[in-house]
Amino acid sequence: MIRSIIGVIVGIVGWFVIATVGNWVLRAAVPGYAESEPTMNFTLAMMLGRLVLGLVSSVGAGFLCAVMARGKTAPKIAAAIILILFLPVHYMLWDKFPIWYHLFFLITLVPAFLIGAALRKGARSS
Repeated sequence: MIRSIIGVIVGIVGWFVIATVGNWVLRAAVPGYAESEPTMNFTLAMMLGRLVLGLVSSVGAGFLCAVMARGKTAPKIAAAIILILFLPVHYMLWDKFPIWYHLFFLITLVPAFLIGAALRKGARSS
């Protein structure tokens, strides 16, 4: 039980750590990204970069959660919590991004998290 709780916490914190580091990379690597960030006036390439970062963060966080928890339930709980945390954020940002952006991010959030958790099983069986 304690491992599951720690796994959920590690998964959630891990998502934000991976996303933060990835955002630093986007700022450094994509011309104009840092200037566009305060107003969220991103180009298509910038939005795609952000979506890829969201996928990487979800997969990585799911993996970390599964490593810590060693069970199937904790990644599902952590993924649900992450989705619940992002619903109001995307509601507040609704007019800043096209609908496809919100839908892609929100629809792929949980599956990507669970794919990351499943990767832990694959890494262990190799």
